[in-house]
Amino acid sequence: MDVTSDATAGRTAAALALADTRTDCPDEAGRPDGGRPATAPPTPRTPPDAPTTSVASGAPATSATSATSAASAASSASATSAASSASGVADPVEPSQAGPRVCGSPAEPAQRQSRQPRPVVTELRLSAFGPHRSAVFPLGPLTLFAGPSGSGKSQALAAYEALAVLASGATLEEAFPDPRARIPDRAVPDAQRRRGFRLGCTVDGPAGPVRLDLAVQAEPTLRIVGERLSQDGQILLATALRDPGRRSVQAAWLTGGAIGVTRAPLPDDRLGTALLPLRVAGSTAGQRKVLAAAEQVVVALRAVFPCDPRPDRMRAAVPPGEGRLLGDCTNLADVLRRTRSECGTRHAMLAQAARTGCAGPVEGLGVRTPAGGGPVAAVLDRGPGRPATELARLGAGELRFLALALVLLTGPGVLAMDPAAELLSARQALTVLADGFDRGLDPRQNAELLRLALLSCGRGHIRLVAAVGEATAAAARDLPGVAMVDLKA
Repeated sequence: MDVTSDATAGRTAAALALADTRTDCPDEAGRPDGGRPATAPPTPRTPPDAPTTSVASGAPATSATSATSAASAASSASATSAASSASGVADPVEPSQAGPRVCGSPAEPAQRQSRQPRPVVTELRLSAFGPHRSAVFPLGPLTLFAGPSGSGKSQALAAYEALAVLASGATLEEAFPDPRARIPDRAVPDAQRRRGFRLGCTVDGPAGPVRLDLAVQAEPTLRIVGERLSQDGQILLATALRDPGRRSVQAAWLTGGAIGVTRAPLPDDRLGTALLPLRVAGSTAGQRKVLAAAEQVVVALRAVFPCDPRPDRMRAAVPPGEGRLLGDCTNLADVLRRTRSECGTRHAMLAQAARTGCAGPVEGLGVRTPAGGGPVAAVLDRGPGRPATELARLGAGELRFLALALVLLTGPGVLAMDPAAELLSARQALTVLADGFDRGLDPRQNAELLRLALLSCGRGHIRLVAAVGEATAAAARDLPGVAMVDLKA
């Protein structure tokens, strides 16, 4: 019998001790980094090859021998590999280091643990995802994807967002509403008519670099067929599909002690790494290592805010609410109402940016509320003797600019997102994903947004991963602090 039950008593988050505090306002006195200069993330270490097979990505399955640092982890890997062979699909393949040209990649700090306390995603791997094959993208505090249409900029950001959605506990269907669009080009189905895709990331933080690799079957049914959580070449969690007739995968995770490895079924439509804190008690050193790695990955991926302002939905007045900005920024007026009353510093910085990004004189940003209550409308204060301009009358580029500027100047408390509640926001780094970051903007607006992004990302306020056009990419390539990823069609 290969199912060993763990005590489900209280969780241990030993490697993620709470530290400093953070305010959502980017005031100098409330800097989230405590006034310390920001540092670039380290370059993740690559563990040795481990047993792998293909997920119908157009390449034949391969196998190699994994050197792990613990005998129990090796037992876990071999058990999962055997399950994979039975089903024809297995753990995610170790991606190669070949990939597109990356400029301005951050260097590894001398002391990672003291200078990089917050869990952050430092690498995105798309070993078989859309147009990407064996692609490795280092991610810094400010990373811009550039390239011609069809080069895969949007696919890269979609992969990052899907990992974030899965880390929050969502299902595969929620993370990949159109899974066939993620199958690699010219992928050939296997003997069971299966095709899929593979992706992964590296998360650095207090526990050190942790790798997550995921293999997903998209056809004929959507399901996870292989997942691997590893650190320094040691496999902490491995799952594989043993019985295609069951909606579960066989999981094996490091336990240590007398047991060595715990094996149990996990759902095939959810990320096993996100479920581990609910299954592992943390009573042994091995379990605590698994928990620390899993929680680091989950914390970093959940602190993601996908943002795509929609000017066509931002013009109407909105009912007052809790003032948390939605991903499409349709409730911008309500958020401005909140920032004006609760954070004068942020609001003043946004008004200053509006003077650059909006046409005509701008003295400030205000909100109009009917005397008897009701929907609120945001306005530009044009100064003494000039009528205010409602945001509904602004151009699409101006509305997108204001929304993106607000996101860059704000924090998780003002964004409609669901970061990990078990850690203070001071121990989490917010990452903004923006596809088409410069869409509809003029050069002046682009330059101001880049300035705000460098300011916020440089002080540790947020991280930004965005796809941009060639004009913005050309202006950003020589800017210190910008990591450019140049893709080719």
